[in-house]
Amino acid sequence: MLCLTGTGCSPVPYSGASGASRNKISPSALMREVRLKVDMVPRGTHGRKVVRPMSPRYITIHSTQNQTAGAQQHSLALKRGALRATKRPGGNRIGYLIWHFTVDQGMAIQHMPTSEQGEHADFDGPGNRYSIGIEMCEERGSDLRATIERTAKLTAILMKKHGIPIRNVVPHYHWPRRGAHPANKDCPHFLMDNGRPSKKWRWFQSRVNDYYRRLE
Repeated sequence: MLCLTGTGCSPVPYSGASGASRNKISPSALMREVRLKVDMVPRGTHGRKVVRPMSPRYITIHSTQNQTAGAQQHSLALKRGALRATKRPGGNRIGYLIWHFTVDQGMAIQHMPTSEQGEHADFDGPGNRYSIGIEMCEERGSDLRATIERTAKLTAILMKKHGIPIRNVVPHYHWPRRGAHPANKDCPHFLMDNGRPSKKWRWFQSRVNDYYRRLE
């Protein structure tokens, strides 16, 4: 059994047997289950004030480490430019954080096109230059299991759309951050084992792959 820590301990089987059925489903039908809302940061402002084209090769999974906000609050913060970061050579390139999607227990919100680079992974490294960033919320009192399942569905759809293999679905930990200590962040922390990807991460990948194999 896998114990996910959020507001409590939620046992989740490692097996992909519980959850997604084996019936085929269209990407559009699965997206309806994701409940995606498009609420873009306006082009030319804050995290999108510099637009860098991207052909995504990876999907990077994060956790917000913020127990006070869901997807809607994070979307509002990005649009207001509230999520600042120090701009420096070899570090954040624009002075703001931005990623592509935020997911919580009830919905997912898209903040920027998947054809643009974000600022969510490793500064000027391949994580930002080639990966779609997805943040999972961990708002106090929310259903973390539901958030993870919604994230797995969204990830499977993005894999299908962009031709991204499951091996390129990676945690934030995967991308070392130059000048940061430690370089590899314990993120998403509730899917890491002792700060590293192991059994919990493989379990999450199996959930993603289960949905991916169902897509028509």
